[in-house]
Amino acid sequence: MAQLWGGRFTKETDQLVYNFNQSIGFDQKFFRQDVRGSRAHVRMLERQGILTKEERDSILAGLDSIERDVEEGRLEISNTYEDIHSFVEAVLTERIGDAGKKLHTGRSRNDQVALDMRLFIRDEIDETKDLLVELLRTVHEIMKANVHTYMPGFTHLQKAQPVTLAHHMGAYFEMFRRDTERIMSIRSRMNECPLGSGALAGTTYPLDRAYTAELLGFDRPCANSMDGVSDRDYVIEFVSALSTIMMHLSRLSEEIIIWNSNEYRFIELDDTYATGSSIMPQKKNPDIAELIRGKTGRVYGALTTMLTVMKGIPLAYDKDMQEDKEMTFDAIDTTKGCIHLMSGMLATASFNDGRMADSARGGYTNATDAADYLVKKGVPFRDAHSIIGRLVLTCIERDIAMDDLPLEDWKKECEVFDQDIYDAISLKTCVEQRKTTGAPGDMNQELAVCESFLAQIGQV
Repeated sequence: MAQLWGGRFTKETDQLVYNFNQSIGFDQKFFRQDVRGSRAHVRMLERQGILTKEERDSILAGLDSIERDVEEGRLEISNTYEDIHSFVEAVLTERIGDAGKKLHTGRSRNDQVALDMRLFIRDEIDETKDLLVELLRTVHEIMKANVHTYMPGFTHLQKAQPVTLAHHMGAYFEMFRRDTERIMSIRSRMNECPLGSGALAGTTYPLDRAYTAELLGFDRPCANSMDGVSDRDYVIEFVSALSTIMMHLSRLSEEIIIWNSNEYRFIELDDTYATGSSIMPQKKNPDIAELIRGKTGRVYGALTTMLTVMKGIPLAYDKDMQEDKEMTFDAIDTTKGCIHLMSGMLATASFNDGRMADSARGGYTNATDAADYLVKKGVPFRDAHSIIGRLVLTCIERDIAMDDLPLEDWKKECEVFDQDIYDAISLKTCVEQRKTTGAPGDMNQELAVCESFLAQIGQV
């Protein structure tokens, strides 16, 4: 059992205790980050005169060889080591001798793992951002292609007022835009370097923490060494942001599932993003959307785990914090996979324009516009509301749309109706006359704002 701390112990660790304690089975994900942090630490040690140039060069060459051999499959990360830090240091010492034992000078596993976690989360934020941008571009393309694709808007899952598919998808663009901004804000806030905090109280070595932070792309060192090793706020924030992303993906998945049903038929999923039934030959199931909806609970679980792990931990480092990894890794992998799948599912789907428009007309979504027509003719709104309610009831009894109701029936309820009522309640008029900022008649402006955001975020 390869351990870094055996000096004051006279007995071997019980195997069950060792297995329970070790973390290399999952923290090997930190391999690249651990090597990156070690390179920066060694460069700083030499700059401060703590290591010689020869020792620095020997350690850097050894780290390079370890990284190369792991990536090319010549060296396996073995679970005979307690953690990824033990593995790297032990293999380094085997390869370069005593100089390898100096790698840990001025450093604790506490600030080392804190650094690895920050580097890892920062990398994962960048990858998640790229996936969100890909999804935003897909949504934006759907919006541009469907400015005049009329459909019912809903409240309480009841048809409410006519909108366009562009406007409907624009709401999801806003959700995923906020998600993107949210994780970039987390990245900015967490971009402080814990290396040099030591176990909790810093070190007597003359470390240049600002230089190490600069080498690793951080804005500054963490201001307090105890906080540096024990802070996992950024993990909680990121998993919380992932939970919000999954909530948005789940809402969109729910709509895709509904729109894909035989009763709606608004959307046709590509065969590559659907599955069949083992017994019913006619079935084409939206399994990917359903799985995204289901996996949302899995990410929520990771957030609950993180909050629960951290809630009772006194300063500074405690072994409980080892539990910050597995659930976080799973939440990240799950969310990234779901974002990518949603992008592909939307990009390959087709929308049934005619079916959507018919659904809007058949759902009396233009009733509010009919009431507004009367108000513009001088009828008080409350009276107009009652008149249109009675006309809707007539249409329901005859099983026709308001557009198909003869003019004489309109006039029976109110004499001010004239032939222009049909233009006033057409889907085109209902949508395009709603020109207030953010409304479906304002789509050109909304599309321009979306395009500007995509151009801006693409440069970050």
